[in-house]
Amino acid sequence: MINILFQALGGLGLFIYGMKIMSEGLQKVAGKRLRYFLKKISDNRFIGCTVGAIVTSIIQSSSATTVMVVSFVNAGLMTLTQAVGVVLGANVGTTMTAQLIAFKLEHYALPAIAIGVALKFFAKRRNWQYFGEVLLGFGILFYGLQTMGGALKPISNEESFINFFSTFSADSFGGILLCVFTGTLLTMLVQSSSATVGITMVLATQGLLPLDGSIALILGDNIGTTITAELSAIGTNTAAKETARAHTLFNTIGVLMVLLFFPLFIKIVTWTTANLGGVGDPELVVDSSKKNIARYIANAHTMFNVVNCIFFLSVLPLLIKVTKLITIKKQRGVGYLEDCQLRYIDAKYIDTPEVAIEQARQEMLRMGKLAKAMYDDVILAFKTRNFKLLAKWHQREAALDELQKEITDFLIKTGQGNMPRALSKEMNSLLRMINNFERIGDSIENIAELIEKADEDHLIFSKGGINDYEIISKKAGQFIELLLNAIENNKTDIMKSANILEEEINIMRQEMREDHVERLRVGTCMVDAGLILIDILSNFEKIGDYCYNIAEAIAGEK
Repeated sequence: MINILFQALGGLGLFIYGMKIMSEGLQKVAGKRLRYFLKKISDNRFIGCTVGAIVTSIIQSSSATTVMVVSFVNAGLMTLTQAVGVVLGANVGTTMTAQLIAFKLEHYALPAIAIGVALKFFAKRRNWQYFGEVLLGFGILFYGLQTMGGALKPISNEESFINFFSTFSADSFGGILLCVFTGTLLTMLVQSSSATVGITMVLATQGLLPLDGSIALILGDNIGTTITAELSAIGTNTAAKETARAHTLFNTIGVLMVLLFFPLFIKIVTWTTANLGGVGDPELVVDSSKKNIARYIANAHTMFNVVNCIFFLSVLPLLIKVTKLITIKKQRGVGYLEDCQLRYIDAKYIDTPEVAIEQARQEMLRMGKLAKAMYDDVILAFKTRNFKLLAKWHQREAALDELQKEITDFLIKTGQGNMPRALSKEMNSLLRMINNFERIGDSIENIAELIEKADEDHLIFSKGGINDYEIISKKAGQFIELLLNAIENNKTDIMKSANILEEEINIMRQEMREDHVERLRVGTCMVDAGLILIDILSNFEKIGDYCYNIAEAIAGEK
């Protein structure tokens, strides 16, 4: 019995691991084009749904699609309507995994593993290595299914096991609810709807689960899979939370509607599969060879999500209204702890570079905006002589240091895996931008401390010095704005503007330094105030240099 248990659990582990490798390989093959493809979709709900289905079918992971969509909404790159359409399509796309499993490709598992290993470790071109990962994952997935099936086969006729699994019969409403609850709980625990589908198919194929009970479990799986979106929305803005809430809403309501007509749904699945799929009567299948019941389960999974998708696309405006009503809106603070808290990064996606890089990118953009807010307050404090505005710079500079450490650590751990060259290059650019945003924060800190010192010593700046400060600070602020706009809108052709701004700041600093020396010579400027002004000008020049480094990273230059 212990051997059977270990064999079954080992097979399950291989299945989940194989699915993970295959999904990651497919994401590497697809490249970052998928992210940009998702960002560019229109407000047409049907186009968004189609894009979500296609992307998820390609990468075989609705979780990855959902997490990317939530992060896009949080960053303002996608509207709630666009996002909900994509997630509805992702629900349909993820059923392709069940359809693949139902093809019974176990006999190709070991050849796929052999070819996959050969390509992954011996192919010279990266794309062939990634394709090898896909084949390797495919093979391990089906070998795991075969191992699970082999472990369960000896106990399929044991009376005690038959009695246990008979509790998952959907011959009563209570039995249906038990199956739905079990499917929901299991999917929440493993955080993979495909894993739950695979387990259900294996149990049904061995005759331990009836068709109606299997379909009820699959319905529960559709509720449980929403936990991924809910977890990814923790700490995000209201729109991102609404996206996750909409996902939970339409999956849960969809399941409840099917439960009201559950016997009819079973009949539709049975008739459609038997007459259009050509796999035969499910009753005969269960009683004899049990080879084709998996096809009925896969079709039920696909049919539910397709019908659910069509229904909610037709009432999408109403769904959006309900979602907004039930989502609690919370105003964010501006304290140190709030600024330091990671909003986009989730450590569980370290092994999924496509998602991890996008999360780090959004976190880096937030870091840049935090630096800009710090800059604006410090500059305004000097211009208006309202030194209360300087009170926040300590917290924000500390937050920038903390964010730099957290994001860098996350990216380094992500880069320790096998990452596509394009993503590796993007990761290096992100690290460069993160470090330079932190340096910008250091220079702003220096300016703030110099302003505080001038205020404490009651130093008075000449009109020429104040004018110089306002001109160069405005130019440096424009440079930071240029960078943030380029990052947010994926603009890479900024070097012409960056060269002009950096050159202007350097020339300003030199000319203003010479003008200051002249003011000292004629006595229109205090010596102590002049020394502080020179240091402030030097820090503006440094900000320009750091901004130029970020511009190079955005443009992909070394």
